[in-house]
Amino acid sequence: MISVRDLLRIKGDAVWSVSPDSTVLAALTLLADKDVGALLVLDAGELKGIVSERDFVRMIAKTGNCQVSAAVRDFMTKEVITVHPDTTIAECMQRMTAERIRHLPVVEEGRLVGVISIGDVVREMISHQASQIDSLENYIEGTGYGH
Repeated sequence: MISVRDLLRIKGDAVWSVSPDSTVLAALTLLADKDVGALLVLDAGELKGIVSERDFVRMIAKTGNCQVSAAVRDFMTKEVITVHPDTTIAECMQRMTAERIRHLPVVEEGRLVGVISIGDVVREMISHQASQIDSLENYIEGTGYGH
């Protein structure tokens, strides 16, 4: 099974982030510009939290308005669940499902090295299963082995 490290090689290690002091508007703008569902919250390069579209929707539902000038720190999730690059994609899917989360920052030796989303994980699992099905079909049919 493919690991997070392998997935990052395929998708890249770009990480979009804001600081805890960034405004909600700045975060929403970056989410829209980068077409992502969550941003990591970094302070001097250190992972302090994660903020998602869902966090902002809940804020609006709770307060009845969008506090665009408020600081991201007031809405971010501070207890961030992370994975190691050697974690398998299957383990990531299990973790995301159990924790009901859609994004996992990837940390190695205390250093942020990337982030993966549920979309990344699902795409890779589907690709892996399709490859296995093709291999089994070739085996059953006796093709693809260069007789």
